[in-house]
Amino acid sequence: MAREHLKEDPARQDGIVLLHGIARRSGSLEALENALQADGYRTLNLDYPARSHNIEDIVAFMREPVVRFGAELDGELHFVTHSMGGLVARAYVNRHRPERLGRVVMLAPPNEGSEIADLLGNNALFRAFFGPAGSELGTERPEALCEVLGGVDYPLGVIAGDRSFYPIGSLMLAGANDGRVSVERTKVAGMADHITIHATHPLIMRNREAIAQTRHFLKHGRFERSEIPA
Repeated sequence: MAREHLKEDPARQDGIVLLHGIARRSGSLEALENALQADGYRTLNLDYPARSHNIEDIVAFMREPVVRFGAELDGELHFVTHSMGGLVARAYVNRHRPERLGRVVMLAPPNEGSEIADLLGNNALFRAFFGPAGSELGTERPEALCEVLGGVDYPLGVIAGDRSFYPIGSLMLAGANDGRVSVERTKVAGMADHITIHATHPLIMRNREAIAQTRHFLKHGRFERSEIPA
């Protein structure tokens, strides 16, 4: 199920595909979606089977609605994601790159995996709850998954958080982290910009600065408060 919105206008209509995290639904991105709609973007906030499919099968599931959505645009197609949604976006672009691909913004993505998934990957409860994709969130990735994700050769901005609701989880992560992913492991080779803000993993997509920085990157290709020298 997906929710679409079209703001009347303009000369060129850009669109944004929003992808939620592994244990969330499209409604978790509502505040961010509303802000992007206010900027004039058309949005496709897609619910996808995050806990019952692996990443490659999720990409197959979303291909038809994303292709249909992109065909209705006369501008660029951007992606904005939370958590595992970032890996899904990478895999989608790698497999089915839109002809007019725009910019990509990822909030708290496990681009280089999470040590928590390493530690809990063999736990029966973890595997039952997070499903096939949960086992793909570790730091040690098989070659087949690396091929699915592909490399980054498009304008990508990554927003990481350094606050946590999970004191035990934070102890499992090296350095600054959001309780689920360390700041360092949100990074990926080829990204255009990276920023760290004071936000937690489950709420970063509702954080005012995260929303403001997302809007800025989509317009300018850089964050307003960049960590990477121009």
